[in-house]
Amino acid sequence: MKLFTGLDQIVKYDEPLAKHCWMGLGGPAKYFITPGNREELAEVVKRCRENNLAMQVLGAGANLLVLSKQIDAAVIRLSPESFTQIEIDGTKVRAAAGADLPRLVRQCIRAGLSGLEPLVGIPGTVGGGVRMNAGGRFGDIGAAIRSVDVMDSAGRVHSRDKESLVFGYRRTNIAAKFILGACFDLEPDDPQRVLRQAKQMWIFKKNSQPLANKSAGCVFRNPRALSAGALIDQVGLKGERIGGAMISPVHANFIVVDKSAKPNDVQKLISLMRQKVQEKFEVQLELELEIW
Repeated sequence: MKLFTGLDQIVKYDEPLAKHCWMGLGGPAKYFITPGNREELAEVVKRCRENNLAMQVLGAGANLLVLSKQIDAAVIRLSPESFTQIEIDGTKVRAAAGADLPRLVRQCIRAGLSGLEPLVGIPGTVGGGVRMNAGGRFGDIGAAIRSVDVMDSAGRVHSRDKESLVFGYRRTNIAAKFILGACFDLEPDDPQRVLRQAKQMWIFKKNSQPLANKSAGCVFRNPRALSAGALIDQVGLKGERIGGAMISPVHANFIVVDKSAKPNDVQKLISLMRQKVQEKFEVQLELELEIW
């Protein structure tokens, strides 16, 4: 009996992950699964658990480097319609985990709701944004969250309210395997004023980050009271190239890639950045980029 008999419409085999990630790099997933609803997701989780098959959750692939080897796991992406819905009810906004984060920000701005505009320019999905508490100098997603729905590795659904959630720098205390969606409490405001604020934030990011290039966002978390990008810049690595990958001349905490890039090129640059910063400043850089 095949592992996913009866679920053939949502399962692909040996699916190339390069086309699902912002860097456009990486080998295939042994199983690539797009459940259509929570019930299908629970069934997939059940079968994986019974067969000791590892599960990986893929959002938009905006902060991910996939290596060249096959990913021997069920890569699960919550992209069908039921996982991408956004509902606005007064100042309360519900967004499913697979909803596009930039789309959520735009809809809230148009509705005259303030609180998520600091996320302008940040790619990815709502689920991924909640998981890593996406944000920057203007604020983070956790500040606006009212509750989060999750599913654990046994397929059980739970709702976590604000009081039980902890959001830190690029971290949250959510341990459940799947984030299913989030509810936000926002503030009513003039749509034009919120739009102006968002544009100002966007201009700042556009001028200080390589948003026009193919990358996966910041490579490293900022050490306490320090800037990872500044440290990498100070060791003279801006513009350093290995194969088709390069440390961005615009922001040294970004690695940009061209069509000739290989995952190994990116890995070598990551090692070089860590090594040089450790040697000069005795600071161990911690990855923000996720590597499979």
